[in-house]
Amino acid sequence: MRLRHVKEGHKILDEHPRVVTKPENMEGGLDKIFDNENELHIELGSGKGGFIRKLALMNPDINYLGFEMSTKVIFRWLNTIETEGVLPNYYIVHSKAEIAREIFSDNSVDRIYLNFSDPWPKPRHEKRRLTSPNHLDIYRRILKNEGELVFKTDNVDLFDYSLEVMAENGWDVVFQTHDLYGTDHVDDNVATEYEEKFVGEGKKICKLIARASLK
Repeated sequence: MRLRHVKEGHKILDEHPRVVTKPENMEGGLDKIFDNENELHIELGSGKGGFIRKLALMNPDINYLGFEMSTKVIFRWLNTIETEGVLPNYYIVHSKAEIAREIFSDNSVDRIYLNFSDPWPKPRHEKRRLTSPNHLDIYRRILKNEGELVFKTDNVDLFDYSLEVMAENGWDVVFQTHDLYGTDHVDDNVATEYEEKFVGEGKKICKLIARASLK
């Protein structure tokens, strides 16, 4: 599937059965898109969807939603569907991460994945970081009480910033490492496309798992 024109692309996404282009219109919240009560895991910034697809294949009894803003990137994901087939337990949401506040019911998400997010290094852009206090407030509201936030990055400054902000905002970091591939946790790790590239370049991968304090 090729994207020739932006308008054509939006029309194709609007009509595709596995792409959600207007999540704010979902009655009762986007978490109701699946016709079951299985766990719901979401990834904010899914890229070509490879990570979330791997998880969906491995865990057919868990529901997955991947958020991605780029129309061109989602088209690459659709090409994968054409060659490898549709999975019933995941959708791609054509939207920015911030809309999560508006489209999920309170206490409806079991796990949130943040993989290699834009670090937005300039101080004036702090609010855009996906681990900034304003984003953590969104995650706290939509996560269940035992829900988890799983964060991976190759950017040490962003990782240390995230640890500091979480400590200041009542999050319990239950696991952290500045070198994921130097720990036993790599044995059950699912790598993203960026992660495979970075590891191949010899970069260390940082990872944390955190839970918000009880509400």
